[in-house]
Parts: sequence; C-alpha cells; structure tokens
Amino acid sequence: MSDVTITGLAFRYPGTHHRVLDDLDLSVSSGERVAVLGPNGSGKTTLVLHLNGLLELQHGEIRIGNAPVDADHLREVRRRVGLVFQDADDQLFMHSVHDDVAFGPANLGIDGDERERRVADALESVGAADLGPRTPHHLSGGEKRRAALATVLAMDPDVLVLDEPTSGLDPVGRRELSELLVGLEQTQLIVTHDLPFALATCPRAVILDGGRVVADGSTRSLLADDALLATHRLELPFGYTIT
Repeated sequence: MSDVTITGLAFRYPGTHHRVLDDLDLSVSSGERVAVLGPNGSGKTTLVLHLNGLLELQHGEIRIGNAPVDADHLREVRRRVGLVFQDADDQLFMHSVHDDVAFGPANLGIDGDERERRVADALESVGAADLGPRTPHHLSGGEKRRAALATVLAMDPDVLVLDEPTSGLDPVGRRELSELLVGLEQTQLIVTHDLPFALATCPRAVILDGGRVVADGSTRSLLADDALLATHRLELPFGYTIT
C-alpha cells in the first residue's frame, strides 16, 4: 500500500484559458478509502487521469509513496496505481476474461506459473473465479465491473482509483461492489456521484469544485450537511436521510 500526496496541482487543457484543476491539495494515507465527490465539471476525471500519468503534469506535484508522477517514474507509477475506468468495456478487449486479466502482468514480463497465479488470485479476489473462460461482451454489467477490477488487481497495485464504479449497476450490484472494495487492502480513491455508495464504502470524502478541494471530512458529516451539498450541486436520493 502507498499513500498519495498531491500538492498545488493545476491543469488546463490545450487551447483553453480555464484551469480545470486550480492549486489542488490532497493527501490520502496508506490504506484509506476516500470518496471524491463534486458536480460535473469540477475536475474529478481530470484528477483521476493525473494519478497514473495519463495526463502530463503541468503545475504542482503528485507522489505515490516515494515515487513522483513524472516521465522518469512513469512505469513504476503505473505499476503502483491501478485505474478502473467508468466504462468497463474500455478495459476488456481480449477474447476471454482470462486473457484480459493476464494482459497487464504479461506486459510486466511476468509469464508462466506466476502469471497464471496472478490471474487466478485476481479473479478469486473479486468473486469471479468462474469468469475466466467467458467472453467479456457476453457478461452482465456487474460481471464486467468485477472483471475490469480483476485486470487491475492482477498488476498488484498499491493504489486503486475508480471512476464512477457504480455506473450501470443495479442495487444488488452496487452493494456487492461496496462489500468487495471494503474488503480490499489497497489505498482507494473512488470518484462517484452515488452518494449512498460513497457513504457505504468510504469513511472519508472530499468535495471538488472549481478545481479545488472545498470540503474534506468524514463522509457521514459531509453528506449530512444539506447546505454544503446544495452549494456544490450534490443531492442525496429523494427520501434518503443521514441518521
């Protein structure tokens, strides 16, 4: 497990003058599960894409443990940080789930029995041991989400970053995913609009707005603050109350 330290992160997309991220600071301790909340356009996905170097750093610093996220450490950072995209189909492109899960370790030069062990362990850890021979596009939404997570866990990452992991899942699938994530030891940053899922999964939450962290505290205390949620265009489902 690794901690994550972000200091003064600022970013604007080419051809624009607007800073999507604007002097953002965030520290996540090793083993923490932190929900990243915020309205559309607040910079959540842009932050996610920085954490394993998919977007090049413009200003500020990001460290995963003792490794800075920069060109010289990119291979190590991408081994340490597992990114699970919002659309599971972006990570499932081989002819079988087994081959998808084996793809990452193979790129690290891991083969033979060790690669097969990683595949089996990753699928077992997400409750998908029987999915190996299956074709990814024949899976249900929940099965795809488990398979996508297994592709990342097979890399043995220290940090998991999940972008809208409940997208397309039914209530049972959301509950099962929450239970699965709570049982994993990795440091986790979970970007989500699903506030009840954040409450069930993450003891701590931060709210991003205007490219900055504007609130940081226990998930329960943030979600119980109606005025705070309204200010940042967040809302619990109708009839849902925090007790």
